[in-house]
Amino acid sequence: MARILLAEDDDSMRDFLAKALNRAGHDVDAVADGEEGLDSLGETPGAYELLLTDIVMPGVDGIELARRAAQIDPGLKIMFITGFAAVALNAGSQAPNQAKVLSKPFHLRDLVDEVAKVVEAA
Repeated sequence: MARILLAEDDDSMRDFLAKALNRAGHDVDAVADGEEGLDSLGETPGAYELLLTDIVMPGVDGIELARRAAQIDPGLKIMFITGFAAVALNAGSQAPNQAKVLSKPFHLRDLVDEVAKVVEAA
């Protein structure tokens, strides 16, 4: 399966999502914010297949994290999980064009299915 970097500032949501993705067979590194995410990406460029990030986080938000992650690793697939999908889809947001958006609330099965689709996409 995929090696995933999960950036989510809500502790319980982060733990919940990481456990679900691990149960689905993925290798997940979970971080609490965009700054930690950038640190993880910088430590081992190319180590992740997917960045799964919330959009609204303090400090470095998910869109900035995704933008900078795409510069660090152009082959990295990006997926946003958010209650603010319109922000990610806004042309002025500078979110990477290829990023997938999964709007909250969602079922864990939907998350696992969408992650599989994004990882398998060429």
